[in-house]
Amino acid sequence: MRRLERSVRRRIDLTQRLRRVRNSVPAAVQIMIAATVSYVIARVLLGHDFPVVAVTVTITALGFARDASPRRVLDILVGILIGISLSELMLILVGPGTWQLAFVLVITLLVARFISPSAAFTVAAGVQSTLVMVLPPPEGGVFVRSIDGVVAGVVALLVTALIPRDPRSAAERDAKKLFATLDEALGTLVVALETADEPAADLALTRLRRTQQMIDEWTTSLDSAIGIARISPFLRRYLPELRAQWRLLGCLDLASRHLRIITRRADFLVRDGRERPELGTLITDVRAGIRLLRTDQDQAREHLSEVARRLSPEAVLPGSELTESVLVLLIRPLIVDLLTATGMNASDARKALPDP
Repeated sequence: MRRLERSVRRRIDLTQRLRRVRNSVPAAVQIMIAATVSYVIARVLLGHDFPVVAVTVTITALGFARDASPRRVLDILVGILIGISLSELMLILVGPGTWQLAFVLVITLLVARFISPSAAFTVAAGVQSTLVMVLPPPEGGVFVRSIDGVVAGVVALLVTALIPRDPRSAAERDAKKLFATLDEALGTLVVALETADEPAADLALTRLRRTQQMIDEWTTSLDSAIGIARISPFLRRYLPELRAQWRLLGCLDLASRHLRIITRRADFLVRDGRERPELGTLITDVRAGIRLLRTDQDQAREHLSEVARRLSPEAVLPGSELTESVLVLLIRPLIVDLLTATGMNASDARKALPDP
């Protein structure tokens, strides 16, 4: 049995590794082109013998981070150029050596932290200042490396715009993951309510708690996609689609928070061992609406509007106790968020609800 488990884990691990390699191909090609162009400009056109900085700056600025937006690239480039220029100035003043390396590094790190709160900005400045202090000065003076850094920065920004990674694929993967998790969690919650299954309610809550990280990842990838599409002449046509995703993301963030509250309440309710099929049916309808959000927002609006029209405790649970009515009332703001995600005005979404 253990041998079988190890075999399955190895296969899953191999699949994940291969998927990671496949998803990294566009970034690797982009970095390769940018680094090669930076090297050619610095080595051939400018005549610098060892343009190490031109290559390393390009690779560091582009990287494999989820956020490949021009803003992030520019932020890292500024940090790198500050690290290079400051350390070259300090090298002229204090010269090379061990204590000089330590002194210049700490000064660079502190100056970088003063300029920007970004950890990536500070690390980039520190790495480049160390290279300046350790490597022998090039012919033409230490500020040749600053020129190489500027060349790398310009090339990195141009490549970001002209040879962009597909900004929609990462956002699409993150969206798919979030919708799948919401669907699984709501399916488990339906089972919990229909069968008074407390472990199922606990599992639904655990799954919903994972959605916050997924929302954060989708936010990063979508923000990066919008930033790239703004400056890329080849991807600008996707801006309306990406902005619509941004609206959907904001609404789903609020909806996920409401769902966690609803599931905690359901977890408390099912402890009495009573089955509540009416509430299970209601959550099933909500689940169907979220599924439609992924594929057809017009149908989702029509379906969720129908759910909203009957969303009162008396309609769902005639003669119910207060503890059950509260759960129905908690679903009302969730439906408003989901209707807003379809493009409906928030005021109109609230008007679709009956009096409580």
